[in-house]
Amino acid sequence: MLVLGIETSCDETAVAVVEGPAGPQPVGKILSNTVYSQLTEHRRFGGVVPEIAARAHLERIDGLIEQALAEAGVGLADLDGIAATGGPGLIGGVMVGVMTGKALAFAHDKPFLAVNHLEGHALSVRLTEPVEFPYLLLLASGGHCQLLTVRGPGDFTRLGTTIDDAAGECFDKTAKLLGLGFPGGPAVEKAAAGGDPKRFALPRPMWRKPGCDFSFSGLKTAVRQAAEKLDPSDPRAVADLCASFQRTVGDVFADRCTNALTLAPMPTLVVAGGVAANVYLRGRLEEVAAAHGAKLVAPPVRLCTDNGAMIAWAGVERLRLGRVDALDFRPRPRWPLDPTATTAKRV
Repeated sequence: MLVLGIETSCDETAVAVVEGPAGPQPVGKILSNTVYSQLTEHRRFGGVVPEIAARAHLERIDGLIEQALAEAGVGLADLDGIAATGGPGLIGGVMVGVMTGKALAFAHDKPFLAVNHLEGHALSVRLTEPVEFPYLLLLASGGHCQLLTVRGPGDFTRLGTTIDDAAGECFDKTAKLLGLGFPGGPAVEKAAAGGDPKRFALPRPMWRKPGCDFSFSGLKTAVRQAAEKLDPSDPRAVADLCASFQRTVGDVFADRCTNALTLAPMPTLVVAGGVAANVYLRGRLEEVAAAHGAKLVAPPVRLCTDNGAMIAWAGVERLRLGRVDALDFRPRPRWPLDPTATTAKRV
């Protein structure tokens, strides 16, 4: 079963070809995984500019599809399906991927699969590890921070979400405040490696409170206030603040996941999304999982950030269940994994 995956929800234009087993068992094979990261286009703005991102997707998508097919050694006629991120995301970019995917599916008479970007992250671990349903998922990225139970494709129950900012967005803002560059997550992690995590006492929003919701706006404000008092040319001070910030996020993740594992005991805790690439945070979550008799599993680092392989794999999972989308599918700027979940509120 061969599926082409197209990802254009933010600032990575990504195309991949994945081979999946026909049966229900997990673990597939990545035949190609091409990514064009728009760092050059957005770095001087310190963040992603939606209009620039959409134009870059449009300019690169055709060439990346050709490259992905060539690297995989297959043609469009060999594919069993074409998957594209249908949302959520920056709508201009999502439209580029969806329209490209639908055009290819129509022209070559292939099934079209509109994939929820978040589901791509949620299922990505099964592409490389034999993780069985159900499992508990911490989905942490630049735009999302949620805890969910995953029982299968399209079958999610949200236990908690952020009431304000996402963890990844907090990493990016911290990096920007300290002049560490963009993207912020890897920059903060690198700086924190040489810092003292106990130097700065930062607030831990929602810590030791009931439930599984997150909050990061107060932490972001505290980092800004601390940064304003520092000499940005002092690498030791910057490293200490990054280490203290990273430790605080680890405290929050550990506390929230402890509540989730108590509320919904699972044999596996999965962490996915861009923030899952942080080695320190993975270590903290391994400790939490072990304390509850669970195992922590995370996708390879290359599959934590946005990529076409996770979209192709989610397409494989959906295609095996016969969940094909019509060509009148409309791109969605918002698309919750659990549409029945209520909006998180401040407590």
